Amino acid sequence: MAAERDPSSAVPRRPAPDGPARPSDPGAQGTAPREADGRDVEVRRSARRRRTVSAYREGDRTVVLIPARMSAAEEKRWVALMLDKLAAQESRRTLGDEALAARARELSDRYLGGRAVPARVRWVTNQNTRWGSCTPAERSIRLSHRLQGMPEYVVDYVLLHELAHLLVSDHGPRFWALLEAYPRTERARGYLEGVVAAARLPHPPGGGAGTGPAAPGAGEPAAVPHEECV
Repeated sequence: MAAERDPSSAVPRRPAPDGPARPSDPGAQGTAPREADGRDVEVRRSARRRRTVSAYREGDRTVVLIPARMSAAEEKRWVALMLDKLAAQESRRTLGDEALAARARELSDRYLGGRAVPARVRWVTNQNTRWGSCTPAERSIRLSHRLQGMPEYVVDYVLLHELAHLLVSDHGPRFWALLEAYPRTERARGYLEGVVAAARLPHPPGGGAGTGPAAPGAGEPAAVPHEECV
């Protein structure tokens, strides 16, 4: 469960029971669009809740608890924030290399028709100037350990980005057409851009023109130059 105090203080891990949202509260309870993993998002407003915002999984849906006084704009912002925090908490159960390779196969099957078949997918710790890289000739994919702990949809995006490069080596229209099926491309890119802005790290995959190819880290296998595969 993810929890936050509006605007910045955390609350205990398990929220106090809010009970059913009161029908008299405007927008007391509603269901937002589904997450990419198929879960419904239910927003519950409570007059008893003053400053705290929390979120947790409940079966096949995600419940976000917010104060009744929040505006629609604040609700949208906090729901997105809490979904990211919850996903990041879950992502901290880091995938090993075997699980990462299995995830790559799932993403290839779901979004690329199973056409991208990597021979090896692994985490690396010497890749500090890019988020991911691949060597199409060897069908190998490497993800930076810096992605560990980020939301699952962000890791999925970088994985899918590299899988697409096993099919198309450049960043032309054919490449981006392959990523159109992934529903969280823009959100993942926005997340990585936020990390870049906050920590002055390398540009995220798909960064603007002029970024320039990233140099491989010491001892890292040379990859096909990717202007945006960082």
